[in-house]
Amino acid sequence: MVGILLASHGGFADGIAQSAQMLFGEQDNFAHVTLSPDEGPEDIHDKMKQSIASFSNQNEVLLLVDLWGGTPFNQANTLLEDHPNWAIVTGMNLPMVVEALTQRLTNPDATAQQVATAIINSARDGIKTKPVDLMPQQTATDEAAVPAKTQKSIPAGTVIGDGHLKIVLARIDSRLLHGQVATGWIPTMHPDRVIVVSDRVAKDEMRKSMIREAAPAGVKAHTVPLKKMVEIAKDPRFGDTHALLLFENPEDVLTVIKAGVNIKTVNVGSMSYSVGDVNANNVLSMNQQDVDTFHELEKMGVKFDVRKVPTDKSGNMAAILNKAQNLLDEQNK
Repeated sequence: MVGILLASHGGFADGIAQSAQMLFGEQDNFAHVTLSPDEGPEDIHDKMKQSIASFSNQNEVLLLVDLWGGTPFNQANTLLEDHPNWAIVTGMNLPMVVEALTQRLTNPDATAQQVATAIINSARDGIKTKPVDLMPQQTATDEAAVPAKTQKSIPAGTVIGDGHLKIVLARIDSRLLHGQVATGWIPTMHPDRVIVVSDRVAKDEMRKSMIREAAPAGVKAHTVPLKKMVEIAKDPRFGDTHALLLFENPEDVLTVIKAGVNIKTVNVGSMSYSVGDVNANNVLSMNQQDVDTFHELEKMGVKFDVRKVPTDKSGNMAAILNKAQNLLDEQNK
C-alpha cells in the first residue's frame, strides 16, 4: 500500500488530514506534518523522515504538498532524490487527498507514481465557482456549463442488457448524498447513477438541485418518489444501469421492497436524531417504528451492513436494535 504524507506551511495539512478522515475513517500509512513559523527547513525535514519511517511500505510514498517552491516542497524534494519510486504533487486540496485515498483503497497494488497521476484531474475538478459562468470557459467542468447532449428516448418495453436494474448498494443515510457517500461508497461500488428515494425530498427543488451538484464526475444523481423507484426497478430499459440507492429511513426501504424492488442487503449508515428517538450508537438514532421496521425487514430475509464508510468494520445490528429497544422501553416507563 502506498504511504501518503501531507506537508504544509502552518496547520493546513493537519486540517485536511482531519477532514479526509472524517470521510474515510482512520487511515494507516497516512501522516501529516506542518512547518510552524518558528521552525526551519531541518525541522520539517526531520518530521517527514520520522513520519515516513512509520509507514509499512517505505518504497512507495506519495507526498502531497501545499506549495511548489516552498520549504515543505523543497525538503520533500531532497528526500525524493534518494527514492526514485516516490512522487510529489503540489497544490494540495481536499479533493486531491480524497482521490489519493480512494485510489489507494480501490487499487491497493498501485504505485505512488500511478496514484500521483490519477489524482490530478480530481484536484483540478475540485475547483468550481458559483455562479458557474465565473469559471474560465476552457476549464469549466460543471455539468450546468456544458450543453446537454440531445438524447432520443428509449421506447417503453425495450429490454436493455438483461432487463434488470443492478442495485450495487442500498443505503439508509439521513444525510443522503454527502461526503462519505461521494468519496467512499461511490468509488468503491462504481455506480453510474445515484438515486435518492424519498417522497419528501422529491418535492423539494432546492434539495434536488443540491443532490445533483453533489454527485462526483461521471455519476448522475436523481431524486425520485417511492412509487417511481418501483417503476424504475421493473423497467427493462434500466437493465444496464448500476444504481446506488439512498434512503432516509428504513420505512421507505420496507415500502419499496414490499412493492417488488429486489434489495437483499441494506447498508445502514446514519440516522439523525429527532424528538422521541433514542441513540442506539453515535450515528444511529431510532424510534419504535424504526426498530419494528428493521425487525420486519430481518424477517423478510434482508441482511444489514452497518458501516459509515467502506473501511469500517461492520457493526452488530442485533446488538444495536436490542440497545435501542431497551432505551425505548426505559423512556416509556
